[in-house]
Amino acid sequence: MKLQDKVGYITGGTKGIGLGIAESMLQGGMRVAITGRDGASAQKVATKLEKQYGIEVLAIGSNVRSLEEEQKAIAQVIEKWGRIDVVIANAGVGHFASITEMTDEQWHDTIDINLTGVFHTTKASMDALINSKGYLITIASLAGTNFFQRGAAYNASKFGLVGFTQAVMLDVRDQGVKVSTIMPGSVATYFNGHIPNDADAWKIQPEDIGQLTMDLLKMDSRALPSKVEIRPTMPPKK
Repeated sequence: MKLQDKVGYITGGTKGIGLGIAESMLQGGMRVAITGRDGASAQKVATKLEKQYGIEVLAIGSNVRSLEEEQKAIAQVIEKWGRIDVVIANAGVGHFASITEMTDEQWHDTIDINLTGVFHTTKASMDALINSKGYLITIASLAGTNFFQRGAAYNASKFGLVGFTQAVMLDVRDQGVKVSTIMPGSVATYFNGHIPNDADAWKIQPEDIGQLTMDLLKMDSRALPSKVEIRPTMPPKK
């Protein structure tokens, strides 16, 4: 894919992995729309990015739990730029608790955002991606293949997301749409209330996921890394 002036749509693009991908896209000359549940916060981030890169960034308030909101968000991007070439389904949350302690609200929040939310983003954007012969990338996790204690909701959402993405890949590849899922290990982000700090130096950084995303987009159309695992090179010894 030649990336200059291509249009990318990133859910959860205001911080962490989503922001890292947005910055990499802007550095590559792409036009970018970022979403967050709070439209005002998304606009603050977009304004900062515009000043830094000199490229207009579209900020949209959208909650991926709502198909209607994602449909409206996609419509805004198409109205603005006439097309969507890349969709990054990144928005996610994490609730971690033993099954004896996990609440119904925690379960549904995790599944509704991490799995159903990606369905909403994918469903809302697929016609546009078919039209552009574009690329859908979902942000899963190594938790989509490695289960762990207190991870029932998160594991379920990410195992489901990996399966969902691979099935969608098979559904649309004959229509010229590429689909991949990125499965990161530990990333230095604000996920689950964490504040990135110097002790996170060993972790994957958001810009690393941004670089990986750009590498996928630049790959020849004949090749499709449909599932990519990425982990820290040197995690601390336990």
